[in-house]
Amino acid sequence: MERWQYLIVMGLCLAGTLPLESFGGGVYRRPARLARCVFPVAAVFLVWDAIAIAAGVWTYSPRYLTGWSLPLAIPVEELVFFLVIPLCALLTYSAVEAILHRLRPTAASSSPSERTR
Repeated sequence: MERWQYLIVMGLCLAGTLPLESFGGGVYRRPARLARCVFPVAAVFLVWDAIAIAAGVWTYSPRYLTGWSLPLAIPVEELVFFLVIPLCALLTYSAVEAILHRLRPTAASSSPSERTR
């Protein structure tokens, strides 16, 4: 079971932020926009990982990994991390932005004295 911990944590991150989709502007409903946000950043960090692994700067404990690797010895869990964490961040940001927008009074609904303060 330990070898699945990394992926289980990523799944829990997704499960925990999934309900935020109902508040926000539709992160999952805009897959092209999501891909433009997440994929370039993930690519940069995967290259960074590959360089760091090759240089011996960091390693990963095989105890918590499935053993599946991408080219250049990058654990598949790292790819999942670089996709899931930004997705969770976008879901959170989108939900907070939508909630704050709903809580702000609109200019048309506020009285003239409130607008001048």
